[in-house]
Amino acid sequence: MRSLASVAVTDGPVPEPGRGRIYATSRRVRLGDVDAGARLRLDAAARYLQDVANDDAVDGRYSDAHGWVVRRTEMWVTGLPRYMEDVAIRTWCGGYGSHWAERRTTIASAGGRRIEAAALWVHVDLATMRLLPLPDDFVPLVEEASGGRRVRATLRVGKGLPSVDWDALPAMQVRATDIDAVGHMNNAVYWEAVVEELAATGGPALPLRATVEHHAAIAPGQEVRIARLVEEDRTVLRHMVEGGTMASAIEIAPWREPPPASAH
Repeated sequence: MRSLASVAVTDGPVPEPGRGRIYATSRRVRLGDVDAGARLRLDAAARYLQDVANDDAVDGRYSDAHGWVVRRTEMWVTGLPRYMEDVAIRTWCGGYGSHWAERRTTIASAGGRRIEAAALWVHVDLATMRLLPLPDDFVPLVEEASGGRRVRATLRVGKGLPSVDWDALPAMQVRATDIDAVGHMNNAVYWEAVVEELAATGGPALPLRATVEHHAAIAPGQEVRIARLVEEDRTVLRHMVEGGTMASAIEIAPWREPPPASAH
């Protein structure tokens, strides 16, 4: 696969565009989606993002609705929807490059609990996992909603991290249920490490920002260990596989929602 280089973190949530293609759906938060406090787990939210991305591509009749893999997902969490709440999910294209596109999504409950997300999806040949240019019909579908915004595919969190002692890292079991139809660990499973970290530190202190970058795929049977680095303003987790390869880089940090823009 062609290198994706290093993707700068996005600026944060953006307003929904006033025109262009926006796909809207809803779902109810079920028992399998929540933690012991009846709050929507972030790995379940990642599944919602994955599902609505696919639903939008099928509904929009993209010429290649399924040939996309996620390389980075960021969530800004101001409130976690609760068990049996109905949530409105809205998604649109926030920008694109030559071989990838950014998808913006909001998950919001009637009670005002809200998750906003930006995911970088890369267009690939699913047989070889090699990068492909965007389909010819893609940009006309998303141009108006995206405003023509161009995005880069650089991964940031995994840069400059210290080496780790493999033998000292706690092991993670890759389960049969973690592997999806592409034959790799599904992207939502990586978010379970975020949920575990938040639970171990007393639960999610909101608002927060969490980012998961995918650097290499995890295949069935691979030994996986998780590295943890705590700094003053963030916690960084890494899924590491044999040989010291970094499969993911995850950042969890407080998020301070910017004040509303001045009316002047």
